[in-house]
Amino acid sequence: MAANDDLFGNAAKAKKAPAEARKPTPPPPGEDGYTAASIEVLEGLEPVRRRPGMYIGGTDETALHHLFAEVLDNSMDEAVAGHATRIEVHFEADGFLSVTDNGRGIPVDPHPKFPKKSALEVIMCTLHAGGKFDSGAYQTSGGLHGVGVSVVNALSERLEVEVARAQTLYRQIFERGHPVGKLETVGRVANRRGTKVRFRPDPQIFKEICKFSPARLFKMARAKAYLFGGVEIRWKCAPELLDPAGKTPPEAVFHFPGGLKDYLAADIEGKAQVAETFFVGRIDKAERHGSLEWAVTWLANDDGFVHSYCNTIPTPDGGTHESGLRLALLRALKDHAERIGQGKRAGAITSEDLMAGCAALISVFIREPEFQGQNKSRLMTVEASRIVENAVRDAFDHWLAASPAQAKNLLDWAIERAEERLRRRAEKDVARKSATRKLRLPGKLADCTNTAADGSELFIVEGDSAGGSAKQARDRASQAVLPLRGKILNVASATRDKMAANQQIGDLVQALGVGTGSHYRAEDLRYDKIIIMTDADVDGAHIASLLITFFYRQMPKLIEQGHLFLAVPPLYKISQGAKTFYARDELHRDEIIKKEFARGKVEISRFKGLGEMMPQQLRDTTMAVGKRTLLKVSIVEEDREETADSVERLMGTKPEARFAFLQERAAFAAEADLVDL
Repeated sequence: MAANDDLFGNAAKAKKAPAEARKPTPPPPGEDGYTAASIEVLEGLEPVRRRPGMYIGGTDETALHHLFAEVLDNSMDEAVAGHATRIEVHFEADGFLSVTDNGRGIPVDPHPKFPKKSALEVIMCTLHAGGKFDSGAYQTSGGLHGVGVSVVNALSERLEVEVARAQTLYRQIFERGHPVGKLETVGRVANRRGTKVRFRPDPQIFKEICKFSPARLFKMARAKAYLFGGVEIRWKCAPELLDPAGKTPPEAVFHFPGGLKDYLAADIEGKAQVAETFFVGRIDKAERHGSLEWAVTWLANDDGFVHSYCNTIPTPDGGTHESGLRLALLRALKDHAERIGQGKRAGAITSEDLMAGCAALISVFIREPEFQGQNKSRLMTVEASRIVENAVRDAFDHWLAASPAQAKNLLDWAIERAEERLRRRAEKDVARKSATRKLRLPGKLADCTNTAADGSELFIVEGDSAGGSAKQARDRASQAVLPLRGKILNVASATRDKMAANQQIGDLVQALGVGTGSHYRAEDLRYDKIIIMTDADVDGAHIASLLITFFYRQMPKLIEQGHLFLAVPPLYKISQGAKTFYARDELHRDEIIKKEFARGKVEISRFKGLGEMMPQQLRDTTMAVGKRTLLKVSIVEEDREETADSVERLMGTKPEARFAFLQERAAFAAEADLVDL
């Protein structure tokens, strides 16, 4: 562009030119192709058909079923408002889905602003038209957007509405959002009232998936019945639409007076709980809003979940009501810990610790809710957090105080989760530091130089003496050695506090790097083989039993994945001249003497422990690959229950069980003594 050109490339001819002359001359209409005709005005429901993702999130299977949710929500609003007691859902063979309620029925009289149209037609064909903007029509409802059923109409190939009001039946039919005709009066009906919406999704919109899933519709309808105990939902589906191998019935009736308590019981059926009973509650008038209901428990061995609802609308992305629940549970539990003198122990508990295994359902009914997006996946009403927190916190305080045994179980469980989280963080810190400087090893661990788990081995040995010999006998590239001081804690009878305070267990867990219990992380295991190597005597067998018990209780997956082994060190050295043999027990010793030493004097020495063996002897007999014998520890699937019973009986908290075991095998012990003699 020339120095004196303006932004449109026009040369400035004279500085004193009139202002009118200096104005740029617009191009003739249509010369650049962008004219008033380019501005398109979408009327009625056309914006919905052009951009369905803006209203229902897309055109996938989830969006398709959102159409059903919008229609069902309207009927549920009638039920919650006290005007309907029954809802019928019918999935027909021709692909039509109908939802019928016995509520008041959509108004059919002429609308004041559109006197030539009925209120029904205005509702079905106009965005942001509905009865939920005025709290006089509904105290609480599934949202204030006013676009729900009109969006369903816009995205349906055909939609039929029947309304029974004042003993008269009315009907109007729509196709792709447009009325086929005017509202017609069908005739008199004596025993019917309410609204029926029957529709079939438009294949022009839902091109990939245009067929409802009966199983998904069934679950959605059942969930609604759980959320409001005063409604009965009747389900019916054409048999030919059902999967023969599925569990969805052709007909069912849902009515759950227990509400969320029944819902939670069905969700966690068969799962072990930390507390025996649920924490449940309901408040019919939460401040100036509607009702609030919750059901909570904690799962002992499974991950938790939180399912939340606002005005019967699922909120899968949570929101302010879930935040209030989390705060209430955490603060009430910590207050309870302070009251019973456990405040210091509970100080580290966070909301994440408490909610890790928490199975919770919460349903709120509030006026004028604010959601994120038209599909209402997240509640944004700020006031909901405070309402839920205040209500649930007081109720949880009473529940904890009234059930001290259950409260103790829950508190111990939460503290264990907090301690495990802190241990994992410490392990991550150690791993992070190792990238810049030498790893600080736990206890007296002598690590191998191989940084990969494949091919690496960890020998757990008894005492410093045996540890010294093992460290000299090992292959430094692939074999690590961790000496333990004396007998490890019996975790089957120890309290959580003792386990947390035990240094040997802490060293062992840190050396392996995988965590314990439900936080076990197989991908973080630092060694391929974990080998328990103890003396070949009674004390050594006892230590090995304690270690196996630890792995069985705290790291069962390590055993199941084939990482745990027992070394088989010799008990005897047998020599004659240049010939030397090693025997693992008395029977093996006698077999070697009989086979290898026919005559002459034989020297037999008994090892008192691994620490007395020379490093070369320990390497050749117990540690060197290709020369050693390893016993793999495994859990036989068909004997799993029997194994659990045996561990509890022999290693658990009841000494009388062990005494009975010894009595049962007294004859075997006496026979063994005679053989030794």
